[in-house]
Amino acid sequence: MGIVIPLEEKKAAGLDSLLDLIRPDLERTNQLIIQRTGSDVTTIPEVANHLISAGGKRLRPMLVLATAGMCGYKGDGHLKFAAGIEFMHTATLLHDDVVDESNMRRGKIAARMLWGNQTCVLVGDFLLGHAFKMMVEPGMIPPLSVVSQAAAVIAEGEILQLNAAKDTTTTEDAYMGVIRRKTAELFAAAAEVGVMLAGRPKADEAAARSYGMNLGVAFQLIDDALDYGGSSAKLGKNVGDDFREGKITLPVVLAFRRGSEKEREFWRRTLEKGEIADGDVETACGLMKKHKALDDTIERAAHYGAIARDAMEIFPASPWKDALLEVVDFCIERVY
Repeated sequence: MGIVIPLEEKKAAGLDSLLDLIRPDLERTNQLIIQRTGSDVTTIPEVANHLISAGGKRLRPMLVLATAGMCGYKGDGHLKFAAGIEFMHTATLLHDDVVDESNMRRGKIAARMLWGNQTCVLVGDFLLGHAFKMMVEPGMIPPLSVVSQAAAVIAEGEILQLNAAKDTTTTEDAYMGVIRRKTAELFAAAAEVGVMLAGRPKADEAAARSYGMNLGVAFQLIDDALDYGGSSAKLGKNVGDDFREGKITLPVVLAFRRGSEKEREFWRRTLEKGEIADGDVETACGLMKKHKALDDTIERAAHYGAIARDAMEIFPASPWKDALLEVVDFCIERVY
């Protein structure tokens, strides 16, 4: 069995230029995903389809396709790395929802609520296995090494986040370390791999990696801000879900540090003890506004976005480069 991925749902404002450039390759990548998700074990494509077709923007595989295109890569290896990286991302989401005990994902009921934690973990393992099977096929060890290292780093980030869960003493530096590993590492690997496949110099590889890493940090920080100040339509989940799950994100770190002892006790009660009453989400949002935690989180995201843009300056002018710069704007402007 396979899965069906409605391409029309993937188009998002701010990504139009990039989508126009990569559309043929993205369609081929989606076909590859359909083929490789098939299994005689019917539960596997059912669970994978539930998440893969739920409206994700495909940013990570798009980075592989775009950086490969920008650097003039000729071949089809980038399709397998793009599909493999999307499989990796999907696997981490399945595992995340189990670890976080999440009920929603991308505006839909989380897969674990329908099939159970054990099934979702095992389907995630299936996707990881097939991801590396695909990425071995082009026979290029250096980019495969980058993605393999990313898989290990992401796992480290997951464990660090688990250790910091419900811990209001988490510092900003510690939290940034978590999101660099857990979220930004796969962005970095995706951008770097496309350049490596094209055989470009080490300086170009490093620049692409810096672009991806800082884009990923900015992307996550905006997600953090949206959870307290966005809309369900933008989030694909309910406002305050991070709060209800006791997640320590940058807005929480800033609001906790800047608050009075009474306000800190509010955070301890709700996040550490999980004692959430009616109106607490609104109180949390109010404290964020009072201490400018959301504004400063967005400002930090813009800072990392600027670093991502600067990293691209090493590459010559082209429609590809312009489109990748627009991706930075898209990631940050989601909050407005």
